[in-house]
Amino acid sequence: MKYMASVFLSAVIAAGLAEMPSYACSRVVYVGDTTVQQPDSVLRIVGRSLDWRTPIPTNIYVYPKGMAKQGNTTANAVRWTSRYGAVYAVSYDGGITEGMNEKGLCVSGLFCRGAVYENGDTKGRPDMSLAVFIGWLLDMNATTDEVVAVLRERNFSISGSTFDGGTVSALHFGVTDVMGNSAIFEFEQGKLNIYRGKDMEMCILTNTPEYPQMVAINEYWNKIGGEHMLPGTVSSPDRFVRGWFFDHNVERTNNSADGLAISRSILSAISVPYHYTVQGEPDVSSTQWRSYANLRDRLYGFELVTNMGYFYVDLNKCDLRKGAPVMRLATAEWPGLAGDATSKLAPHMPFTPMY
Repeated sequence: MKYMASVFLSAVIAAGLAEMPSYACSRVVYVGDTTVQQPDSVLRIVGRSLDWRTPIPTNIYVYPKGMAKQGNTTANAVRWTSRYGAVYAVSYDGGITEGMNEKGLCVSGLFCRGAVYENGDTKGRPDMSLAVFIGWLLDMNATTDEVVAVLRERNFSISGSTFDGGTVSALHFGVTDVMGNSAIFEFEQGKLNIYRGKDMEMCILTNTPEYPQMVAINEYWNKIGGEHMLPGTVSSPDRFVRGWFFDHNVERTNNSADGLAISRSILSAISVPYHYTVQGEPDVSSTQWRSYANLRDRLYGFELVTNMGYFYVDLNKCDLRKGAPVMRLATAEWPGLAGDATSKLAPHMPFTPMY
């Protein structure tokens, strides 16, 4: 009886989610062999897919440290001078979707329906646009603990412009540092909820519902056992469950090439086929691109599903000193690019944020 009730509950949840447009993204943290004597030698790769119903042009930017920036155009905007250089994935050349800084900190923003950033208690605080929010966190923090401390201060008020015909930028965020400390934070009616964990405790993030409900769904499937049955749709809970199972059942290696291959295969297994369509679901999203932030080696990998290969930018080879130029790699101009693409970065004006 309990089993049938659980099945019924799972079906109700799935049916409810199926009624909503499927805006999708997935984030997977691969952790290598943690039994080694040198903790800083452990390989950690943060892979993420960006899935959307229409193409989202995304270019790679590398910013040096020491740049003066602002969170909005208002007089009350957050202002800062960057402490660290970083690589960003910038969509529409107007907003940072995710990135990794020179200290091996990665921050990713994924769609989360229903996210509400502000309420009456948070109004009037310094203005911060979603277009540069992730950049601010990467510019000013070296570890997950530092990011969490900034978030708990909550000395900012988030806003963001719409895109793609009026879509609201509703996001939740995943943070992981070079030592495997992770945090997921979500905004619920202006309240900031922060969840903490280490390595495999928080290795998966997808979309709706919010993280605690997603964990509960995953616990149900863990009791069934993924070797017997895994949910196979492109819904957010199904992708979460599959990603969790695969990520917990692969080899633990600190070899960067093998770890990357494992990360790519897991992320491919929970991606959505390009031009995927289902009758009656006009807003189903397709995977547009996937990225892989190697936190240990400071390599930021990227692959557009419409391009021929996987390429990466090596932050160790980038000039991140104060006064160095902003560099950009225009992904659409290199459809056959593969391997080390650091030399393909070219000096460019800073992107113009979509405040």
